[in-house]
Amino acid sequence: MTEERNLIPQILTGIACIFGTVGVLWYYGYLHFAKPQDALELSQFTMLKTVPGEDYKVALEPAPQVARCVEGVMVLFDTEQKGLSGVLVNARQQAVRCMGQQTPRQLQ
Repeated sequence: MTEERNLIPQILTGIACIFGTVGVLWYYGYLHFAKPQDALELSQFTMLKTVPGEDYKVALEPAPQVARCVEGVMVLFDTEQKGLSGVLVNARQQAVRCMGQQTPRQLQ
């Protein structure tokens, strides 16, 4: 009963399964490898301050980003690149909060 088993085929099968799983997840958009050019910087956005009685002009075509409030934090989703999303932050890396929802509080 002391047989020597060749483990190399089992190891190669396991490695192939891992690569196959990652490939399928990436193909269907469940896995995204982020690149530096995917990031949107805050400097690409400008806040228009609304003053009562003054008009301001904006483009008729909407931006490819859509904002949504998730757990009290403003999250941007890109409609052109599937799976690309991010939290809107200011220059000090503080998350922009949403109005009308409870914001997370720090426990003391």
